[in-house]
Amino acid sequence: MLSMQALLVGLDILSLNAVFCSACYYYQEHFIRGFYSQYAFFIGYLNIIWLSVALIVNEYHEKNIVSFELFSRRSMHAFIYFLLLSIAYLFFSHQFFISRTFTIVVMLSFASALLFNRFLYLFIFNYFKRNGNLLNKVIVIGYNSLSKKLVSYLENEFSNKSVVGFCEEDENINELTNYPILSNVGNALEMCHQYGASEIYSTIAPEQNPDIYRIINDAELHCIRFKVIPDLKLFIAGYGQVDFLNEIPIISLRHEPLETMSNRTKKRVFDIAFSIVVVLLLLSWLYPIIALLIKLSSKGPVLFTQKRSGRDNKVFKVYKFRTLKSNESGKGFKQVIKNDERVHKIGRFLRRTSLDELPQFINVLLGQMSVCGPRPHPLALNESYKKIVDKYMVRQFLKPGITGWAQVNGFRGEIQNISKMKKRIEFDLWYLENWSLWLDVKIIFLTLFKTIKGDENAF
Repeated sequence: MLSMQALLVGLDILSLNAVFCSACYYYQEHFIRGFYSQYAFFIGYLNIIWLSVALIVNEYHEKNIVSFELFSRRSMHAFIYFLLLSIAYLFFSHQFFISRTFTIVVMLSFASALLFNRFLYLFIFNYFKRNGNLLNKVIVIGYNSLSKKLVSYLENEFSNKSVVGFCEEDENINELTNYPILSNVGNALEMCHQYGASEIYSTIAPEQNPDIYRIINDAELHCIRFKVIPDLKLFIAGYGQVDFLNEIPIISLRHEPLETMSNRTKKRVFDIAFSIVVVLLLLSWLYPIIALLIKLSSKGPVLFTQKRSGRDNKVFKVYKFRTLKSNESGKGFKQVIKNDERVHKIGRFLRRTSLDELPQFINVLLGQMSVCGPRPHPLALNESYKKIVDKYMVRQFLKPGITGWAQVNGFRGEIQNISKMKKRIEFDLWYLENWSLWLDVKIIFLTLFKTIKGDENAF
């Protein structure tokens, strides 16, 4: 696999320099005399930046290049960073003598070359895999639901693993298997030597079979990697996470990217920057206009505040432009439905365009909310659903958002039944476990798109 990584790095660097030199040859008549050195500095900078960005995003990591989808996504992220840093270099170094047309051609050509290299890599990878040159042979100890699931993952098209078979006691086999039962558990090492396997995956804990202890001790003496697959499905749903406190393993029930300080800092900086832009460029002049229209539409305050539950179930006051008639706003919680008579005229427009949510950017600046996250529910709604929807309160591990993954996937507004609430929670939990800054940007763009297009759930 290391040779494949080196091949990919070499292909990309060769492509970058090839398209740059080709563009130099084609556009040489447009170059200004005496400024050729600027192009030399530029290509040197581009090489350093590409390698640095690729290293930062782990583009060539072994775990990424065995998945074509993941590899392509990492490549796209790396190229966007590369493009932004290239533009920054031209801007801040005042390299005005480098042709802008030349730069555009180089960037587009390099992007095309990267795409070609990924498909070339796919072809080379599959060729060597068919010939067995890239495969690590694996023996699986135990035949059970977990081992069958493991084998299905190892059979993945872009996996570099080849399953030889299972080692299990005869009395535990009650069905036909996709791979042969090679021997009992105790003879697993002998099977590795016989079939040339370099890895053992055990789905049986040492406490269940004492032979496992001996195999663990002897495996590394024979240069065979031993890996234990714990069966945690009884108390972990989805993807758990294993961390270490010195030598003590700690298993979390789910992967939470925003539990790390660096990710929380990134998200907070993004929230503040984005909210300041919205407040200065939009809310500063739109607020008095909307306030006047609300006053003309119905009597009462401009803003509507309501207690909502935030991160760790802490209560805060959420701000919205008032869309209900004044005498309705102070009453107990009742969801707004389609064609609700409580909504005043301008309120219908505000709700349909989501402009009523704009004051929540103040909540973001106060640290009570985020731009993206699970929508904050009224306290009464939380109390009623947390008792009947599984894992409902897990969404409170995050700061609530002005918009969220559930909302852009069609689950905003009125909740008519338990199944819709379950789907909303499902999307909220997926966001919690898969957060990235790019996902937040995607949610924002999808929110703008749905707002412009019109959302049937916005009323």
